[in-house]
Amino acid sequence: MNGFLIDENLPPSWRDQLIQRVSVDVWCVGDPGAPPMGSPDSTLLLWCERHDFILVTHDRRTMSIHLSDHHAAGHHVPGILTVPNKTPSGDILIELAVIAGASRDNEFRDRLLFLPLLH
Repeated sequence: MNGFLIDENLPPSWRDQLIQRVSVDVWCVGDPGAPPMGSPDSTLLLWCERHDFILVTHDRRTMSIHLSDHHAAGHHVPGILTVPNKTPSGDILIELAVIAGASRDNEFRDRLLFLPLLH
């Protein structure tokens, strides 16, 4: 994993907070070089696959459908982490830092996981 792509529905301040905690790249949708704001989920998944980034999103409702379509087209992703609306940002940022620092190569490949993993 080269880093995290933070979806546009999450606070862009997470990028700066994560950069202080992890030694991986953290980009936000809308950043130069990242998919533009309003990009469909299929575009985000293709970008993540090409750049080896895990997608971090709130989209729990439809992301599994997009991932299935992505797989059906013969593609893969480094992983998708979905974040619940009510979990405090600090808890999620700590968990993302742990994931960045402690995960093995391809540990989350082609997986959709719901945070928090740690309880």
